[in-house]
Amino acid sequence: MTKQELLFHLKGASFVALKFAENYVKDKLTTNFRYNVIFTPANTSGNIDQFDIYPEDEGIIKLNLSDNEVVDLLYRKNKIPIWIDINVLKVNGKTTILNLACAGRYSENKEVYYYNDDGFAPFGIKGPTFPIGHKEGKKFRL
Repeated sequence: MTKQELLFHLKGASFVALKFAENYVKDKLTTNFRYNVIFTPANTSGNIDQFDIYPEDEGIIKLNLSDNEVVDLLYRKNKIPIWIDINVLKVNGKTTILNLACAGRYSENKEVYYYNDDGFAPFGIKGPTFPIGHKEGKKFRL
């Protein structure tokens, strides 16, 4: 995947995550996106020789990034995380903040990316975090 393709998938997944979140939240969400990148630990079981792993990233969180900053951060040696879970976190003024939880395994092989069936691989669209005591069918504020 090229940097341009990753940017295209990030923008598309961001819009879909926004539309999905609108089913659950009262907040006015905008397409002015900023991102928090969360580096998760790499799963080191199984055949990991085909992946690049960056143990020094584990637990690091980068806040308030632009889409281009996200791509520059995640695109390493022509490889990207094999999965990136994306969800709307909050609204800050006229900006929608999305979380990107990233796999610790990096690959250039599209066949090993998760979420290949939805057209936005490696992005998996997740819903917003529901508040404690949330009642089904009732919208909430982020």
